[in-house]
Amino acid sequence: MASPSSQLKPRSAGGTEASDTQQDSGTSEDLTRSAGVVSAGVMVSRVLGLVREQVLAYLFPAKVGLDAFYAAFRIPNLLRDMFGEGALSKAFVTTLSEIEAKEGRAASMRVANIVFNALGITVSALALLGILYADVIVDVVFGGVGFDTALPADQSYGLGTKRDLTVLLTQIMFPFLLLVSLAALVMAILNAGGRFFVPAMASSFFNIGSIVVGVVGYVIAPRLGYHPTVGMAVGVLAGGVLQLAWQLPSLASLGFRFRPDFSFRDPWLSKAARLFGPGALMASTVQVNVLVNSFFASHGEGWLAWLTQSYRVLHLPLGLVSVAVSIATLPALSRAAAERNNERFLQTFSYATRLVILFTVPATVGLLVLAPPIVRLIFEQGRFGPEDTTQVASALRYYALGLLSFGAIKIVTDGFYAIRDVRAPMMVSLAGMGSNAALNWLFVVVLGWDHRGLALATSTTTTLSLVVLWLLFRRRSRLGRLDGRRSVATLIKTLAASMVMGAAALLTHQLLDGLFGHAALLPRIAQVLGAISIAVLVYILGCMILRVRELKEVAAALAPAAFGWR
Repeated sequence: MASPSSQLKPRSAGGTEASDTQQDSGTSEDLTRSAGVVSAGVMVSRVLGLVREQVLAYLFPAKVGLDAFYAAFRIPNLLRDMFGEGALSKAFVTTLSEIEAKEGRAASMRVANIVFNALGITVSALALLGILYADVIVDVVFGGVGFDTALPADQSYGLGTKRDLTVLLTQIMFPFLLLVSLAALVMAILNAGGRFFVPAMASSFFNIGSIVVGVVGYVIAPRLGYHPTVGMAVGVLAGGVLQLAWQLPSLASLGFRFRPDFSFRDPWLSKAARLFGPGALMASTVQVNVLVNSFFASHGEGWLAWLTQSYRVLHLPLGLVSVAVSIATLPALSRAAAERNNERFLQTFSYATRLVILFTVPATVGLLVLAPPIVRLIFEQGRFGPEDTTQVASALRYYALGLLSFGAIKIVTDGFYAIRDVRAPMMVSLAGMGSNAALNWLFVVVLGWDHRGLALATSTTTTLSLVVLWLLFRRRSRLGRLDGRRSVATLIKTLAASMVMGAAALLTHQLLDGLFGHAALLPRIAQVLGAISIAVLVYILGCMILRVRELKEVAAALAPAAFGWR
C-alpha cells in the first residue's frame, strides 16, 4: 500500500481553467526538455549498440559463437534489472527525490553513499557465486539440445560443445554485473539531482569500450589459445569500466564523496528498502520470463541470437522515447507525490503517457512495414546472411506489436513507485510470469511455432499487464480517470496518421527497390532513409491536420519556432 506521507489526495475541482492550462504548459515543457536531453544521449548509445551488434553479427555465426556469447552475456544481465537499472534504480530515484525535497541535497548524498557501500558488497558476493557456479547456471537456463552442438574441431580451442563455451564466457563476464550495477546507481543519483545527459550517455561508453577492446581481443585471443569470443567477453568488462568512470566526475560535482559508511540502519535506507524489496521481486519475475524464453530458445539453433538481434533493433525507438520519458518522469512524479501536489502529478503522468503514444504508435507501424530492409541494412554482412535477415525481421514484427505497451508500462510503473505502492505491479508481474510461460508453451510446443512465438508471447503478456496495471493505478492513486480521454484521443489520431504514414513508407521503399535493388550497401541506405524520411513527413503532416496537441507541445518545448508555433 502507498505510504501515508506520499499518498495523493482525492482529485478536487478547484482552480481555474486558465491556471490549470498554464501549469500544464509548464509541466509539459519541463518534461519534454528533460526527456529530449535524455533522448539525445540515449540515441547515441542505441546507435552505438547497433554498431556493436553489427560487429558481432559480422564476426560470429548465429548458430554457434553468437548464440554462446549472447547466452553468457544474458546471465549477468538477468540480475542487472534487479540490482542495477530496474528496481534499485527506481526505488533510489524515488527516495532521493523525497529526501532532497524535505532535507536538502547533503542528506540525500549521505544516504547515497550508504547505498553505494551496501550495493558494492552485495553484488560482489553475487558475482563471485556466479563465477564459481557458472556451469550449473548454464545447465539450468540453457538446457535445450541446441546448446549441445559440438564445436568444429579446428575452432574448438580445447572446448567440446557450445555449452562449454557458454560456461567459460559466463565466468569471464559475470563481474560485469558489479560494474553495471554501480553505474546504474550513479545514474539514479544524477537523475534525482536533475542531471540527465551524462548518465544517458553512459551506455555509449560501454558500447565504445566493448567494440574497441572486443575487436582487438577477437584478433589476439586465438593467438593466446582462446576462442575468439573470449576477446569480445573481455571487451564487455572494459565497456563496463568506462560506463562507470564516465559518470564519476558529474557525480563529484553534485556533491557526492565516497567514504566507507555502513550505517545500514538509517531510516531513509529502510524506506528505500521497502520499495526495493517488492520491486526486486517484480524484477525477478521479469527475469524469470527471460529465463523461460531462454529455455525455449535454447531448443532451436540460432533462436537466441535472432531474438536478441530483433530486440536490439526494437530498443532503438524504445530507448529514444519510452526510456527517455520514463527517466525524466520518475523524479517529477516523486517530487509531486512528496509535496502531495496531485494536480501536477496528474498533469505529469498524463503528458508522459501521451508522449509515449505520440512516438511509439508510428514506430510500431514503421517497424511492421520496414522490418526486412531495416534488418538487412543493419546486419546483413559477413556471417549474417539472407536467412538470418528473414528470421530476425519476422521476430522484430512480433516484438513491435508490443512497443506501445513496453513504453506505457514504464510510465504506469513509475506512477506506482512515486506513490510508494509497488505491491500492485509486483502482483501483476507475478501473474504475467505465469501468462508468459503458458503462452510460450502454447506457441512453441503445442502450435509448433519457432522463435517468433516467443516474441509474440512477450508482446502479448506485456499488453495484458499494461491493461491491468492501468486499471489498478486509477484506483490506487485516487486520481480518477487519469486523463484517459485525452490519451485515447491521442491514440486514435496518431494511429490514423500512422496508417497513412505506413502506406507512404511501403510505397517509397518499393519504388526505390525497383529503381536500385538492394544488393549493395548504398541502395540499402537509400531505401531505408528515403522511406523513413517520407514516413516522418507524412506523419507530421497527418498530426497537424488532425490537430494532435502533443506534437505542437513537443515542438514548442524543443524548438519554439518550429512549424510556426510558439
